Amino acid sequence: MKEYICSRLVKSEDLNHHGTLFAGRTAEWFVESAFIAAASTLGSPENVVCLNIHGFVFKTPINKGEIVKFTSKVVHLGKTSIVVHAKLEMEINKIPPVESFFTFISVDEEGKKVPHGLVLDEAANEEEKQLRERAKNLK
Repeated sequence: MKEYICSRLVKSEDLNHHGTLFAGRTAEWFVESAFIAAASTLGSPENVVCLNIHGFVFKTPINKGEIVKFTSKVVHLGKTSIVVHAKLEMEINKIPPVESFFTFISVDEEGKKVPHGLVLDEAANEEEKQLRERAKNLK
């Protein structure tokens, strides 16, 4: 599956009361990155909604001036669901990445779930196989 990459510069308006990146802003950017992967794979942003953010854990503060990179790709497809794995990496301060899975649902014009008819290609490597296995076991 294709990877989608989005980068952001952490600015003053993105900071919390501690002077580090606000968790809500991080979550917003993470969901946006994962949404781009899901909607691009489906081919229609109007027919995708976010259902679940799995295991989103902040491991370290992110400071103003840092450039954060989000890499997202679809790793599992159910009948109506699209599971995206996304990771956040810091371009300047090479701290280990933060990762999460996001489940999206394919919906019709009334917002009711509908089958998307998508099929994943073979996993390209061992890392992708492991991500797919983890995604299958999400609740």
